[in-house]
Amino acid sequence: MTFKVTLNQSGRTFQVEPNEPILIAALRQGIGLPYGCKNGACGSCKGRVKEGEVEHGPHAASALPNDEKLRGSALLCCANALSDLEIDIREVNGAGDMPVKKLPSRVNQLERVAEDVIIMRLQLPASERLQFLAGQYIELILRDGVRRSYSIATAPHHEGLLELHLRHMPGGLFTDHVFGTMKEREILRFEGPMGTFFLRESAPNPIVFLASGTGFAPIKAIIEHAIHKKIERPMTLYWGARRKQDLYLMTLAEQWARELPHFTFVPVLSEPLPEDHWSGRTGLVHQAVITDLPDLSQHQVYACGAPVMVEAAKRDFTSQHGLPDDEFYADAFTSAADLANPL
Repeated sequence: MTFKVTLNQSGRTFQVEPNEPILIAALRQGIGLPYGCKNGACGSCKGRVKEGEVEHGPHAASALPNDEKLRGSALLCCANALSDLEIDIREVNGAGDMPVKKLPSRVNQLERVAEDVIIMRLQLPASERLQFLAGQYIELILRDGVRRSYSIATAPHHEGLLELHLRHMPGGLFTDHVFGTMKEREILRFEGPMGTFFLRESAPNPIVFLASGTGFAPIKAIIEHAIHKKIERPMTLYWGARRKQDLYLMTLAEQWARELPHFTFVPVLSEPLPEDHWSGRTGLVHQAVITDLPDLSQHQVYACGAPVMVEAAKRDFTSQHGLPDDEFYADAFTSAADLANPL
């Protein structure tokens, strides 16, 4: 039998099949809910079950700690309904307007911009165009059906190549190939766009962008989209990395800061090397935000990067520095390692 799910905030309803994740059922019926990884690792799809009962599949402990589960929280990407449900979660407008496609693409260029970062540019067939929102991602479909998710680093108004930023994960099935044997003109299949990490354009709030490592990729797309749309809300980009070379497009961010009067760039290194000759900010990147902006109550935050950074930022910004929960938007980069100890 199917179960009815009612969304507490809007009153909208949809049906979920037995053993069907609640998030998948919502997306299938055109209802936009927040999500990121879709595998129980990032926590973006977390909602609160007000009425009814759910059963969770495997998920990362960090995405749904036991104390939150006991208070009724659920990860909708890996939760199945055991009864009719009433769920408290904010809906997302816009992402559902983009048709999800499976497309072939050709590797047009592989540009190594750091020791362990390659910018890959993909050429779509001449007859195809991918519609997407700045900040969304695609899933590359490998030959054995395994998928790898990468944010689109180009803004939607750019015609032509899709840009992805890939960090080498030694021992990783796909990135070992990219950094070792992949050649230009190789054919890759992908599905997308996906995700609900994109700029809420109608809000007036000043924006804090928070990136670690290649989490810069979707934020680059969002900033370039905002420039194209002539959005002039105050924007500050905090980009954190270990070493200077990890800020692999720092000159681009510095250019934005020079050319845009409403834009500020704050690079932060956690472990600068002597040869970096670093005189800038050091430490944890989200702590740099707190130092500069101890009151975040009137801001929006868009965070992307390592799950530990995203989790720490959300916890500290919302519990100690006034940021409303619904003004924190995140895309935590997850991998199989994040589910190494599933619950």
